[in-house]
Amino acid sequence: MNVVLWVLAFALAAVFAASGIMKLTVPREKLIERTPYAADLPHSVVLAIGVVEVLGAAGLLLPGLLGIAPVLVPLAAAGLAITMALAFLTHIRRGDQLAQTLPAIVLLVLSTLLAWGRFGPYPL
Repeated sequence: MNVVLWVLAFALAAVFAASGIMKLTVPREKLIERTPYAADLPHSVVLAIGVVEVLGAAGLLLPGLLGIAPVLVPLAAAGLAITMALAFLTHIRRGDQLAQTLPAIVLLVLSTLLAWGRFGPYPL
């Protein structure tokens, strides 16, 4: 199970890093084309979400790989799960269809699974 959690951590880190970097580097107009919910939020909030995602991605891997404060791994996973719960609520509030909401649901479930595994039976 430890290997599964590591693979999950790397996969989630890749997704969150890519998403966060996109939010930080793509101009607002193009970002709104790709992710329409960005139009509902101030650009500073979108940038803050990008920072949270990039830092969360780093938190999923670096503490465990370096052996420095490994408790940060499940905390990062829990923080990203909270972020995805808020993303899910944003999509629901907007009246988005399942296709737009599903990525947030999947990332919420996977982040929660990683947090549970690392807090519980399979700590680093």
